[in-house]
Amino acid sequence: MKILVTGGAGFIGSAYVRRLLTGSEPLLHPDAVTVLDKFTYAGTRGSLDPVRADHRLRVVAGDICDGPLVDAVVAEHDVIVHFAAESHVDRSIAGAAPFVTTNVLGTQTLLDAALRHGTSRFVHISTDEVYGSIEHGSWTETAPLDPSSPYSASKAGADLLALAYHRTHDLDVVVTRGSNTYGRYQHPEKVVPLFVTNLLDGRDLPLYGDGGNVRDWLHVDDHCHGVTLALLKGRSGGVYHLAGEVELTNRELTQRLLDAFDAGWERVRPVTDRKGHDRRYSLDTGTARRELGFAPHVGFEQGLHDTIAWYRDNRTWWEPLRRPA
Repeated sequence: MKILVTGGAGFIGSAYVRRLLTGSEPLLHPDAVTVLDKFTYAGTRGSLDPVRADHRLRVVAGDICDGPLVDAVVAEHDVIVHFAAESHVDRSIAGAAPFVTTNVLGTQTLLDAALRHGTSRFVHISTDEVYGSIEHGSWTETAPLDPSSPYSASKAGADLLALAYHRTHDLDVVVTRGSNTYGRYQHPEKVVPLFVTNLLDGRDLPLYGDGGNVRDWLHVDDHCHGVTLALLKGRSGGVYHLAGEVELTNRELTQRLLDAFDAGWERVRPVTDRKGHDRRYSLDTGTARRELGFAPHVGFEQGLHDTIAWYRDNRTWWEPLRRPA
């Protein structure tokens, strides 16, 4: 099997590529893996260093909106695993255009190429944020999409396009929607690596609002394995929820990070809440469990411990990515 991984130098995409090429996905042994990545601020070549020497890996620097390039690359592959996206909510609030361009038009460009070349499966990676906010209970895959930010709206648009290509053209599409994912090689603008690197550098932790927003936390290895299960076992046209089933308020998450550094709340600096900040996300994973056999395996305490240790030991990777103090 020849696999094209878009956004394969980003956080989850690079983890997926590393797992494919190191045998960490025992159900899948690809003949070739191509990374197509624009290498914006969020995609780093260093994230692929552990598998750089693997003869099966090819890296193509390019934009998923570049039709001729996408057409040429897609033609050489059996399946597409589509991670590439602009994904930072705050940046989308400051300027939505790159999110619409990459997440919607880029996805459409890939879908058109997949249709032309008879791609056997298109796995579209999405997010729980497309549903908006839920006060009680958990969303099933049939819940209406109600995005709150330009980022989540652009991802919802991409989801609908992908599913429309399945219904209209019978393209074999599977959509996964994951919860908040954490782990090594995550850009330090996201909350876990931001807080960890701030604690390592003696900086304060900027906590939005009252810190009562609730998120579910999924380790990157579990997220990647869920994507593999969707690729191999997913129902064509199916949508699958991937969650860690660990719900924490942002205050609770902050406390766990403070405890890991023997630090106190004097290190926390309240900041004005984000516009349109969703209060709670929660995914029902019943369909993924029944149809894919998905279940998270990395315990949150161990996963967080390992993540902190990785950032402590890999300053040369994340320090150049930090914004000035």
